Amino acid sequence: MRSLIPLSVPSGRSKAGRDPAPSRWRYRIVRWWLRPHIRLALTVVLPLTLGAALFAGWVTQADTQTMLRDTMAELRDAVRARPEFILTALTVTGGSAPLRAQIEETVSVGFPVSSLALDLDAVRTRVADLSAVAWVRVRVTEDGLLSVQVRERRPEAILRHGDALFLIGGEGHRVARLANRAARPDLAVLAGTGATHAVPEALALMAQATPIGPRIRGLVRVGARRWDLILDRGQRIMLPAQNPAAALRTVLALQTSERLLDRDISHIDLRDPDRPVLRLGPDALTTRRSPPKPDAAVPAEET
Repeated sequence: MRSLIPLSVPSGRSKAGRDPAPSRWRYRIVRWWLRPHIRLALTVVLPLTLGAALFAGWVTQADTQTMLRDTMAELRDAVRARPEFILTALTVTGGSAPLRAQIEETVSVGFPVSSLALDLDAVRTRVADLSAVAWVRVRVTEDGLLSVQVRERRPEAILRHGDALFLIGGEGHRVARLANRAARPDLAVLAGTGATHAVPEALALMAQATPIGPRIRGLVRVGARRWDLILDRGQRIMLPAQNPAAALRTVLALQTSERLLDRDISHIDLRDPDRPVLRLGPDALTTRRSPPKPDAAVPAEET
């Protein structure tokens, strides 16, 4: 009969006699680690913070800053020197030849130059500040040219300032200097204190006085508040400060009906619209009182 061998039953303790269950501190650490915000802080936030602190300490060193500046300068110069960014010449379109020459002198850019190193807004501002320029556009073309397109102000009148003459636009901007009056006989001359600030009003009066346009020599601003219209033969129409257009219409109506300006009158004073005054010329009374020739008919205006 076989003998029975008893089997050993495993107990809850290890061979060393220790309890395999975690200790209280280990249990607390595991539970603490399982919290999402704790794990995020230790695995992401803390490494990034340490890395940023180390990088900041490295960047703030003088040697590091010098190296970074030199590297950036070399990189910037290398990009600017690329052929696709190089401008080789300046082209100016629009305006007269003197204005184009003035623009070339004003831009004063040494070519070749990189378009990345050129301030196009500054170039446009310098060109727009020229009194003869009404509109300007600055751009870089595909074939490596700095293109400046301008529209020149159209001269509307001549401004006399002392002994100098200037062509001016409709808003009073100076367009160019004029050598002599005979160079632009088609434009009227404006003179007097404050004439530059009242150019639109003067041009409106000139347009209104078209029926006597060939006789107009210019307008003189008096007291920076009103105009005197100067005609040939030394005649002067003194317009009021308020509503000068209405006063000028009165003179034109009298010229049409009575040929007023054809007479020997030196001044027509309309400064007081309710009391116009005529100043006769030196020969007006002699002409008036001289007896007519026997065979000559007496003009209707003298009857």
